[in-house]
Amino acid sequence: MGAGCSKLSLWWPSNFKSNLHGSSDLENEKAALPAGFREYSLDQLRAATSGFCTDNVVSEHGEKAPNVVYRGKLDEDRFIAVKRFNRSAWPDPRQFLEEARAVGQLRSERLANLIGCCCEGNERLLVAEFMPNETLSKHLFHWENQHMKWAMRLRVALYLAQALDHCSSRGKALYHDLNAYRILFDQEGNPRLSSYGLMKNSRDGKSYSTNLAFTPPEYLRTGNTVLTDKVLELMYNGNCLHLPMAGRVIPESVVYSFGTLLLDLLSGKHIPPTHALDLIGGKNFLMLMDSCLEGHFSNNDGTELVRLASRCLQYEPRERPNVKSLVTALTPIQKETEVPSHVLMGIPHGTLSLKQKILTPLGEACSRMDLTAIHEMLEKNGYKDDEGIANEPSFQMWTDQIQETLNSKKRGDTAFRAKEFETAIECYTHFIGGMMVSPTVFARRCLCYMLFDMPQEALGDAMQAQVISPAWPTAFYLQAAALFSLGMDKDALETLKDGTDLEARKHS
Repeated sequence: MGAGCSKLSLWWPSNFKSNLHGSSDLENEKAALPAGFREYSLDQLRAATSGFCTDNVVSEHGEKAPNVVYRGKLDEDRFIAVKRFNRSAWPDPRQFLEEARAVGQLRSERLANLIGCCCEGNERLLVAEFMPNETLSKHLFHWENQHMKWAMRLRVALYLAQALDHCSSRGKALYHDLNAYRILFDQEGNPRLSSYGLMKNSRDGKSYSTNLAFTPPEYLRTGNTVLTDKVLELMYNGNCLHLPMAGRVIPESVVYSFGTLLLDLLSGKHIPPTHALDLIGGKNFLMLMDSCLEGHFSNNDGTELVRLASRCLQYEPRERPNVKSLVTALTPIQKETEVPSHVLMGIPHGTLSLKQKILTPLGEACSRMDLTAIHEMLEKNGYKDDEGIANEPSFQMWTDQIQETLNSKKRGDTAFRAKEFETAIECYTHFIGGMMVSPTVFARRCLCYMLFDMPQEALGDAMQAQVISPAWPTAFYLQAAALFSLGMDKDALETLKDGTDLEARKHS
């Protein structure tokens, strides 16, 4: 981990100019940027993302290589998502700026809004609001603590339809590759549509994934690929074929993709539309429903959502509803409308929304209980954080007992390095019983205890490390990891926040 990755202090130039190949016309166009939208310099975004550090890459924004999204922090604790395109994308800086400016005008509480861009040299970057609570894909397909409730699934469908309607009414009816990764959750737990999919650029990947089973039929028909009967047969049997295509997205294609998302919400799985339509046509729509939802929804509501999905998935584009009618259909079937989204989602709220803070690599590892990564970082850091601890024994204390204590630490370090954690516990325990103190030894034994599923003992060691070094962030991070193991998530999040605040002051 490079030192630049954890540095939180930012340099913010009071006056800057982006270098757009020296184009005076483009410089003059900056005055026309929409309110709240600005151009950032590459230096600003590099500082905000700690030098585009890999530790700040976020998968939750649904983007794949080579176009990577980074989490960043501007001044005054404003958090951002920065999408950095590969060098072959957007060769025309004017086109990039025009597209970004147009998308930046579509402000809505249903969008993860685009708030800026950078067009400097060969660099093309988009800056959007950071959504701290991950994607629909994460909460729907890969949930850990609780499945998504029926009321929340209905809310996601409505808010997505409202986002598409808002964009359509303002001349941006096309959305590229609409899927469960493009729906993000904000601090309040409300779903928002990523603004990146509104950018129109043929070099930034295709409009749809090349998995034919989920691609709108008209996109296949307008592509350069000639689909044989055999290929179509495989596709309609749900096979994941991957073929090069160059189709054209139309507004009705977005509605088709909305229908596939309704299937996701109904089933909790990614079901090929043709298979789902067969079940619906055979009156077996209950077979589509997520088993986690059993007993938590009425058949009437389920029937209505299935009916709407089947309309969106019609083969002929003209037979699909428009986005405004989707809003009309979804509004009356909403449930628990007075319950905040973060409550329905079961996610932390307010000051406990941990993802709003950029954690150091160690803090991030502790937040996700990655004990292997914690071990690697503790081993790499060695004893540098013990500097300044009063540990020099007097001449009278240099006895055979003291020497044995020091040898115990050395044996413990060797075992820790070799991942012989039971031996490490024994050796560190012998050292701790002596006359010398070391927060690092407590930290290392803490991790060993966690690896042996002894979180209470681990918490005690992390607290002892804090007693020795009250301003040591590592002690707080390890306490958080132990608290997570004990199921005390609220206390763990507060402790992680304290550690992150200490780290920020340390580097300010």
